[in-house]
Amino acid sequence: MRLENGDRSSMCHPIDNSVSDDDSPAESYSPALDGAGEGLLVPPLNFSMVDYGVFRSGFPDIANFAFLQTLGLCSIIYLCPEPYPEANMEFLNANGIRLFQFAIEGSKEPPLVNIPEEKIREALRVVLDEKNRPLLIHCKRGKHRTGSLVGCLRKLQKWCLTSIFDEYQRYAAEKARVSDLRFMELFDISGFKQPPTFSSHSKN
Repeated sequence: MRLENGDRSSMCHPIDNSVSDDDSPAESYSPALDGAGEGLLVPPLNFSMVDYGVFRSGFPDIANFAFLQTLGLCSIIYLCPEPYPEANMEFLNANGIRLFQFAIEGSKEPPLVNIPEEKIREALRVVLDEKNRPLLIHCKRGKHRTGSLVGCLRKLQKWCLTSIFDEYQRYAAEKARVSDLRFMELFDISGFKQPPTFSSHSKN
């Protein structure tokens, strides 16, 4: 199965499954690894359920693949500019999971992080399209980029800012960024329809 995002704009581009010679080698995915750790299911860093059919986490690695299989994922939203590792691409291909990549640079304050609003808007449209769920949203640590996207979803769900900020800070902790909070506060949801209550989704 060829994984692509269905939108050929620069903000969300098809993922090439090939790995260039410059990429650091990644361990290949093997079904035999599913039973590693005596059958224990290990979630990725900062994993949590956002809503029915929507999950968030840090970057999943091979130890997390068996757990991810239990979610029946249809899609993954990846919020980093770096190429997706070969082992992760093999896992996605083996499980029919579609990858949407939005290349948002990660940087520290100061200076203030300039979050590209249009990329967040495009990613939010992917989240709201129920044919893409169940889906997982992740960046590196599941804190800033992931937290900002989830915060914008919460605005659309009519959460108050206090609750949005509290949720963001639960994951960012002492690494919380004022610029992220400001971005969520000013994010304009007027171009979106208010989503219906999410319902349980399962892959056929």
